[in-house]
Amino acid sequence: KPQLVASNERFCRFLEEYCPVVTETYYPTIWCWEGRVQTLLRPFITSRPQVQYRNELIATADGGQISLDWFDNNDSLYYPDASTRPTVLLLPGLTGTSKESYILHMIHQSETLGYRCVVFNNRGIAGEDLLTPRTYCAANTEDLEAVIHHIHSLHSSAPFVAAGVSMGGMLLLNYLGKTGRDTPLMAAAIFSAGWNVFESIESLEKPLNWLLFNYYLTTCLQSSISRHRQMLEKLFDMDLVMKARTIREFDKQFTSVMFGYRTIDDYYEDASPCHKLKSVGIPVLCLNSVDDVFSPGHAIPVESAKQNANVALVLTSCGGHIGFLEGIWPRKCTYMDRVFKQFVQAVFEHGNKIVSM
Repeated sequence: KPQLVASNERFCRFLEEYCPVVTETYYPTIWCWEGRVQTLLRPFITSRPQVQYRNELIATADGGQISLDWFDNNDSLYYPDASTRPTVLLLPGLTGTSKESYILHMIHQSETLGYRCVVFNNRGIAGEDLLTPRTYCAANTEDLEAVIHHIHSLHSSAPFVAAGVSMGGMLLLNYLGKTGRDTPLMAAAIFSAGWNVFESIESLEKPLNWLLFNYYLTTCLQSSISRHRQMLEKLFDMDLVMKARTIREFDKQFTSVMFGYRTIDDYYEDASPCHKLKSVGIPVLCLNSVDDVFSPGHAIPVESAKQNANVALVLTSCGGHIGFLEGIWPRKCTYMDRVFKQFVQAVFEHGNKIVSM
């Protein structure tokens, strides 16, 4: 059974009644239960539901642009009125976009419930041009704030929640820690977030993890900015950035410099959501597996979570990073997808029982 960490009995009862999946035994796929194997196989094993997006580019205060992919769900039977149709904002991981299989599955789950979804693609990675020499990071919440304000201004009468995966979850937590109760979001769901960046980076720099994950992710980061080289060369030594062989080296030469941090340690300290958890002011459900090499179990802030009545952690012993595969042939729904579906539905249909906590 997952470990449910929550100090608020009211929140616990709410989850047990309306999101019972968090109290059920999670049985990982028997032939790939180990965390690294789950992490590696999920993108290849899980299906990719067909989703038709409507793209929107919104302008930012610094002259840049953000690409949003909307799934309007105009055929919604449960919520035919678009003005009050519940809206789910989805935040993908480090180099992820609206095309990731885990995002497509979340949209598929939302579609069956009648909800509208919008995917926040970080700057420069969804095919749009960079208009300024700036991308994104886990600590800077300005773009997310602009997106949330924009969505809320378009659908101010619609119930509104957000779900973030991996770095998207870290960004969402950092935003919630900054805004407290001052947000149009009713609640949020966080999946496989890295809680302490120092611990995450140290784990990913172990030889096997570097070989399986770190080097590949570094090349993905480099690939995501290489298309914008002409714009970014105005501020960065791109030859040096492209020589990075670890995420730490990339962040040292590029990310921390872009966002004005004196050292990379200053950036990692600011990017770590564990420091912001005490300030979260709306109900948040966070799912992690303790065998996730991206977010080591010992770095999950269990004690801090117990000190905030708005926070509930769900910790599984297996599942890896955005894995949570289950069943003999795990093509479709994962444990993570079921947690997402039940929690979002619980908030939209029974949220009055917890939003006033």
